[in-house]
Amino acid sequence: MKHLRTYATPITIGTFLIMGATGILMFFHTNTTLNKVVHEYVGLVMVAAVILHVVLNWRAFQTYFKRPVALTLMTASAVILAASFVSLGDDAGDVRPDILALQMVSSAPLTDLAPLMRTDAESLIAKLADQGVTATADQTLMDLSDGDMRGAITLLSAVKS
Repeated sequence: MKHLRTYATPITIGTFLIMGATGILMFFHTNTTLNKVVHEYVGLVMVAAVILHVVLNWRAFQTYFKRPVALTLMTASAVILAASFVSLGDDAGDVRPDILALQMVSSAPLTDLAPLMRTDAESLIAKLADQGVTATADQTLMDLSDGDMRGAITLLSAVKS
């Protein structure tokens, strides 16, 4: 047990630093794919390290259960965790807002999309033609990419002002 104590706290601290940094990057949408993967897997290691830390320091942790402030904070944390499992609406609520916006933009006819891009439909069609895409004003980026969202986003990036 004493040997495990040597590692429990340093691993907990190290994984907290990684989780905190990658979590902040993800919150501000400045993360890379690798940040997300590291965040997820290190999160599992952190859970194991925290459990080990609590087991090894159980006597000290028991004192927290006798303190009103600590009990209040732990109860609030449990309530927040429970609330995070509650759905706030229909299936649209499960989609990230930025993805939902991209779906809406890429499904809009070029005549509706053009003003969002501060141009007119004819100019937008010309920009698409420059990319080798033949389009009409009533088509959408999704139509032009055969229903492929990634292709629609690529087209959107290619024709942005």
